[in-house]
Amino acid sequence: MKAFARFILSTILGWKMDELPTDIKKYVIIAAPHTSWVDFPIAMLYRVATGVMVHYVGKDSLFKGPFGFLFRKLGGFPVDRSSNNNTVDFIVSKFNASENFKLGLSPEGTRKKVDKWKTGFYFIAKGAGVPVVMATLDFGNKYIKVSEPFYPTSNKDKDFEFMRGFFKNVKGKKEQ
Repeated sequence: MKAFARFILSTILGWKMDELPTDIKKYVIIAAPHTSWVDFPIAMLYRVATGVMVHYVGKDSLFKGPFGFLFRKLGGFPVDRSSNNNTVDFIVSKFNASENFKLGLSPEGTRKKVDKWKTGFYFIAKGAGVPVVMATLDFGNKYIKVSEPFYPTSNKDKDFEFMRGFFKNVKGKKEQ
């Protein structure tokens, strides 16, 4: 399955890709910019191509109805964004309960253009004591770029400035 996914991603779709870290058992992956529904199937194909199981969170409405089971089967966790329900603590507990756990999410929290990132991913990484790996689907260059693991410091503003720098000049599927 891995070779087939690589063939589709590289040969048919023309994407080049970096590898995810395999020497670290736990980390948070932030992927930006998130501009289109197309990001999800490309990311799932990449996940299969690398052989690294990456879980994700999504709005709870995706996990209802006829396709809810599929999103769960693909490693997803529903998040109720309409209320403050300690999502960070819930996900930190997932990290703490697992020997091997990777979580991918969008720091924007939406496909719409935002000026400020959500901070949940940062507090999840700090709470679980795991690094952040930055990844991007650069549609302009058809390149899945992956950073070295970054361990958050005690300076959130400086950390965010550093992480946002990774995504500079990256083109999402849709220009915003």
